[in-house]
Amino acid sequence: MSDKSIRFEGLIHGGDYNPDQWLDRPDVLPEDLRLMKLARCNAMSVGIFAWSSLEPREGEFNFDWLESVIERLHAEGIRTILATPSGARPAWLARKYPEVLRVTADGHRRRFGERHNHCYTSPVYREKVGIINRELSSRFGRHPAVILWHLSNEYGGECHCDLCAQAFRRWLEGRYGTLENLNRAWWNSFWSHSYSDWDEVDPPSPLGETTVHALNLEWKRFVTARTVDFMKFEIAAVREFSPDIPVTTNLMGFSEGLDPWEIAPELDVVSWDSYSGWHGTGTRTVGKGEWDAQGRDWRLAANVAFVHDLNRSLKSKPFLLMESTPSTTNWQAVSKLKRPGMHALSSIQAVAHGSDSVQYFQWRKSRGSFEKFHGAVKEPALEEGYRRRRG
Repeated sequence: MSDKSIRFEGLIHGGDYNPDQWLDRPDVLPEDLRLMKLARCNAMSVGIFAWSSLEPREGEFNFDWLESVIERLHAEGIRTILATPSGARPAWLARKYPEVLRVTADGHRRRFGERHNHCYTSPVYREKVGIINRELSSRFGRHPAVILWHLSNEYGGECHCDLCAQAFRRWLEGRYGTLENLNRAWWNSFWSHSYSDWDEVDPPSPLGETTVHALNLEWKRFVTARTVDFMKFEIAAVREFSPDIPVTTNLMGFSEGLDPWEIAPELDVVSWDSYSGWHGTGTRTVGKGEWDAQGRDWRLAANVAFVHDLNRSLKSKPFLLMESTPSTTNWQAVSKLKRPGMHALSSIQAVAHGSDSVQYFQWRKSRGSFEKFHGAVKEPALEEGYRRRRG
């Protein structure tokens, strides 16, 4: 267990900053710094999905751009929450080492794409994550600007590869001791489901077993345990060179699949991402907030308050609002703008329930790819449109 404090006084205000998307625009960072100061931002989360920019080819590291960003932020009084990049692996890693890609419940190995498409059990993936985490830690782990490690991003998902199946069997053996105990506890005599060898136990799959309740429950517990084990591996890697910097990872409220009570003891600070569907979107923001199908903001506000309180309770101390949107999302069925005053109101609600921060995803809007329609603090397309209308 761990309980280090963030070396920072006051409320953290900032958000996810992804300058690696703008390395071809030397004019962007100075303008961002100017606007961050105007917005009274004092901390930025950097490097969350930057692996391909930090290690464009295996063993070839490029940290100079990151060092420049951290130094220039620090010169303006803005601290850095430094991320490990394990939430999205580069294409070279997936191509050269296909074992790092997850296998679905029906036995298909995923191809490269999206994010969180990696096996937490894979020795190769752990090796590569450990290498880049230690490289980051050795270079920036004692930098005065770095106040917090942001582990990966929204841990989640499961893998059904042979490595994970074998790990599941060993995990069950540790819990039950003998197959006799497992068979008795699971009532496996029904339908002649009793096992005679540990290797006969498979994870739930539509190609095999999905109706044994105990199997389904233990698999969910194992997925949490495997995720926590991987997270502890990441923590050990960054602490090798920065033992005093606290760690967090952004949880997702009531997200199905992971037990936050098992994750929280390993963290110094709890944080979570809140994307609530205000003003009658009628959509469920699974895992990152709550919703009300009739669009009643008062009911939604009560639900969000409950999730804030959940995160406050995980370590019985203040948490961080790691991500929120200052405007819209790109993935709700109807991504509405917030009404005037709503952003301030929802932010103050988080603080009132114990948050030591108000942070956004993201600072500068992406100019392409999946979340190009996701709102941001700085939206260049809107600014350009405004300038054109002004003549």
